[in-house]
Amino acid sequence: MANHHAVIEKNIGLMIVLILVAVSFGGLAEIVPLFWQKATTEPISTLRPYSALEMAGRDVYIREGCHVCHTQMVRPLRAETERFGDYTVAGEDVWEHPFLWGSKRTGPDLDRVGLRPITEQWHREHLRDPRALVPESNMPAYPWLQHATVDWSTMARTLTVFQRHFGVPYSDQDIEEQMAKVNGEWADATEEDALVAYLLSLGQARREQRQ
Repeated sequence: MANHHAVIEKNIGLMIVLILVAVSFGGLAEIVPLFWQKATTEPISTLRPYSALEMAGRDVYIREGCHVCHTQMVRPLRAETERFGDYTVAGEDVWEHPFLWGSKRTGPDLDRVGLRPITEQWHREHLRDPRALVPESNMPAYPWLQHATVDWSTMARTLTVFQRHFGVPYSDQDIEEQMAKVNGEWADATEEDALVAYLLSLGQARREQRQ
């Protein structure tokens, strides 16, 4: 056995191959069963699809790289749940494409930001000048979002793709109603309006689940 170990330890290529094999089997053993567990594949009962305005805000959130500095995953640790609220469960994010759980926190986790006693106006002022409200913040300012109007040209297609390919339960009537708002009350919405709407939606499904 000692000789076998010596052969492996002295052959870097063989060691790499065997490590990859071991990691692959371990990963498969942990990941594959999750595909058959309802808790990871079915939405929680209170989850609702994003409105067109919230979906547009999510696109702005991704485009501006907000997910690079903010996670959306409260881990089941006391220090996290006391600060951010209920820990995140997979059923909250089954309709997320791409998912935004993340792993790096330059800024605080935002998964429950919609449940905090923070007003819409606070979010707007914070986006325009973060340090005016949080002096120690190192978040960049996004003042141009209040002037940039949302590009709605692809929203109908986006909602249809989420409906047909990602399993989000939009009915055809839902999409028609959302597009009516896009062409009506939201026609002149700014990217700031959309981003704030998205942020305020985060965590709302868990609020409704507790009620």
